[in-house]
Amino acid sequence: MTSALTVADRAQTVLQRVFGYAAFRGEQQEIIEHVAGGGDALVLMPTGGGKSLCYQIPALVRPGTGVVISPLIALMQDQVDALRTLGVRAGFLNSTQEPAERRRTEQLFTAGELDLLYVAPEGLGTFGVQQLLHRGKVALFAIDEAHCVSQWGHDFRPDYLNLSILHEQWPDVPRIALTATATSATREEIATRLELTGARHFTASFDRPNIQYRIVPKQEPKRQLLEFLRNEHAGDAGIVYCLSRASVEKIADFLVQNGIPALPYHAGLDAGTRAANQSRFLREDGLVMVATIAFGMGIDKPDVRFVAHLDLPKSVEGYYQETGRAGRDGQPSTAWLAYGLQDVVQQRKMIESSEGDFAHRRNLAAHLDAMLALCETVQCRRAQLLAYFGQPADPACGNCDTCLTPPESWDGTVAAQKLLSTVLRLQRERGQKFGAGQSIDILLGKTTEKVTQFRHHELSVFGIGADLREQEWRGVVRQLLAQGLLAVEGEYGVLTLTDASASVLRREREVMMRREPEKAARAPRARRASSGAAPAPDLDPAAAKVFEKLREWRAAAAKEAGLPAYVIFHDATLRQIAVARPGSLAELSAISGVGENKLAKYGQQVLDTLAAS
Repeated sequence: MTSALTVADRAQTVLQRVFGYAAFRGEQQEIIEHVAGGGDALVLMPTGGGKSLCYQIPALVRPGTGVVISPLIALMQDQVDALRTLGVRAGFLNSTQEPAERRRTEQLFTAGELDLLYVAPEGLGTFGVQQLLHRGKVALFAIDEAHCVSQWGHDFRPDYLNLSILHEQWPDVPRIALTATATSATREEIATRLELTGARHFTASFDRPNIQYRIVPKQEPKRQLLEFLRNEHAGDAGIVYCLSRASVEKIADFLVQNGIPALPYHAGLDAGTRAANQSRFLREDGLVMVATIAFGMGIDKPDVRFVAHLDLPKSVEGYYQETGRAGRDGQPSTAWLAYGLQDVVQQRKMIESSEGDFAHRRNLAAHLDAMLALCETVQCRRAQLLAYFGQPADPACGNCDTCLTPPESWDGTVAAQKLLSTVLRLQRERGQKFGAGQSIDILLGKTTEKVTQFRHHELSVFGIGADLREQEWRGVVRQLLAQGLLAVEGEYGVLTLTDASASVLRREREVMMRREPEKAARAPRARRASSGAAPAPDLDPAAAKVFEKLREWRAAAAKEAGLPAYVIFHDATLRQIAVARPGSLAELSAISGVGENKLAKYGQQVLDTLAAS
């Protein structure tokens, strides 16, 4: 066996020569040496933390081909193109290929002429692919997006359940399973289902300090989104998540009509349109993708400056995974969520009507409860988010809305009693159940057509809630639902009491509530013109000018090669070049992110661009 020292030396050489980095980050080195030495690993590392190097470098160090199991068929071509730009011999097998292309890839694999081979999990389950892998030399198996194996998780893929065959058919080949998010329970499930119970676990920090987390009360969500984009992220690339396909289409159209370039993405679009929109988002600057959660996993675009949610995510894990697509380059980015009463009602209804047994619905409810707790907290959002994943954190991060503009908490016990009494009297005295709107109208003393029709103005609670505004009452309902003191049921989402309601009505329980700040916190970031240019707050005017020239060159080079711009060089690399102004290929090679292959391919063009700047 190759000695640990030799493995370490070879890994360091590959890091520098191929990827152009001088040093590993965090636990990368330990993971790489463990897997390159033949060990199994389960790796939890946040998006942008450098997970891919943890299997790419061992695949280049070990004899044979690293086989990467990935559900991201639509992105495999881009992943392979990015590796080839680095000089790595990479290929993929999936259902999008023509027969001749597939045969060529298979021949390269069996001939030992591939460093990395990407395979979809459903493909790996076929006899043909398994037979092919037995005919070649497999260096390792990397199971990317490993949380997809968890039936309790947020992105379950049935084909992942069959991946235990890797251990059964190739018992001597090391396996590394990687994911950006998993609770301890999900982690154990991944290890069990993939037969990785003997693997070493590596858990990096879940903290993404460059991301500012903000959750605002939903009022006019389209207007709120437009103001957020215009005021804080004009010209930026970003993702807007919506719950339904119809909402995706409407929001994308709305943004376009208001001068913001936006594209829709959801499962209802034909495959060609989805692929074209995804390609444009990856390759063009300043586009906004409006999407359902069908979009995003595996997106490597480093300069996504914001992720916005217009509907409540179903779980903290899903929220973390989706928001993690912002700021992969480490630059300031925003995770923005508009959240309201109807979101809670809708999610509760979806759980109640979902397929599956009681345990499944209870699990969905627990996920939602954790998400609601994150939305309603008066404490630091980042601290609560990290606590969900079992990671201790400082009590205040200084970069979330509750830290920047601390919300007040108030004693909402009397307000809760009034609302619960209204629901109780409707049910007991009239045998009726209504949604939140009717209860609020009764409390406010509104003589609407429905109030008059059902003679609700005769109830003793009519008009007793005039001390709060309608929006405040909606917040009371929302927070009672979040605390389990109120429930929704049925197709129409009517309000009903819970077992815990009685303790409030009997004045045995105090109900503290969150009062939203008058003005939402805004990111402390450099403002810039809506030119689509990346922010360069760390550059002086002269370097910023050079940086823009380098970006123009990169855009032209990327277009000519048919690649996303970040595959040529990341913004971070261009910033370093703009500051250092290298005058030779040797000096350019010292810049982080400039490996041997990129130096040979683009080095002189970069020097020419610098000379002309």
